[in-house]
Amino acid sequence: MCTLVAPPIRRRQWLGLATAAVVVGAAGLAGCHQQPPLRLGSIVFTGYEPVFMARELGWLDPALERLVELYSNTDALRALAAGQIEAAQLTVDEFLSGRAEGLDLRIIAVLDESLGADVVIAHPQLHDRQDIRGRRIAVEDGAVGAVMLSAFLNARGVEPSDVVTVPVALGHNLELFRQGSADLFVTAEPWASRLEHLGGIRLFDSAAIPERIVDVMVARADTLEPWADGLHAAVAAHFRAVALLKNEPERAAALMSKRLQLPPDEVMASLKGLVQPNAAESLKLLDPEGPLLRNIQDLQQLMVDEGLLPRLSPPASLFDPRFHPSPT
Repeated sequence: MCTLVAPPIRRRQWLGLATAAVVVGAAGLAGCHQQPPLRLGSIVFTGYEPVFMARELGWLDPALERLVELYSNTDALRALAAGQIEAAQLTVDEFLSGRAEGLDLRIIAVLDESLGADVVIAHPQLHDRQDIRGRRIAVEDGAVGAVMLSAFLNARGVEPSDVVTVPVALGHNLELFRQGSADLFVTAEPWASRLEHLGGIRLFDSAAIPERIVDVMVARADTLEPWADGLHAAVAAHFRAVALLKNEPERAAALMSKRLQLPPDEVMASLKGLVQPNAAESLKLLDPEGPLLRNIQDLQQLMVDEGLLPRLSPPASLFDPRFHPSPT
């Protein structure tokens, strides 16, 4: 048995140690006789649930892949950089943020497009919802939160300096909402449905910014060959679960209900804000001449202009679609 032990990593070191962590990990694995399973990191989010549903149904081989549940996508980027996971489910803008900071990531599958699943919710105690100047806005300290907040403020004609941002992880939205610690919440499903159930009022959602928030499965470039079997299996399991979701929605909603902490009918409601491609559609989206690359380039420029990215990332080698199931 081969055991690898890594030193503890300080919070601010995660990107600076990315290259070293990958090199050390690769050297250690060279001495092992058995390849460890692929580690796929993910938060709780409706669009990321198919692979967890696949695990529930026994469609994942624990010898090939292991799901690592994380609290935020920022944690997923840190874990990728530290070599603690090989792959993750992220939004495209988070993928771009990681690449801009030196992580060589590739998109291996398209999971969904948000068309209403990302939301700005007003607390019911906020009576004047037209004038948001001076209001406290709870938003996750990450790329998606920044993109949603920027789009919402632009739609209202308000400058960022006119509001007070309250950094909060998505998982703490319910707590802050109940405490009345913010006036507005930049959130996403399944938390958005929970806040609306508590009386929150939807003011803005991602349907107003189509093709801006896309979720993808990504992997570090150095893991594509060593973990090819695990990546094939994870991608196939995701799309198999997407097919079940479309063909047997009630069964799928019941399976997803426990992790999302929503009744099955609310699971189905939360899915209405997502467009989830099948394997063939995902493969088409990853065509280097297709619309996704153009959208990514436009999004990247927007993020640079908004100060969300330090620089543009070269468009070459963004996609690696080889892990999609073979067409039948």
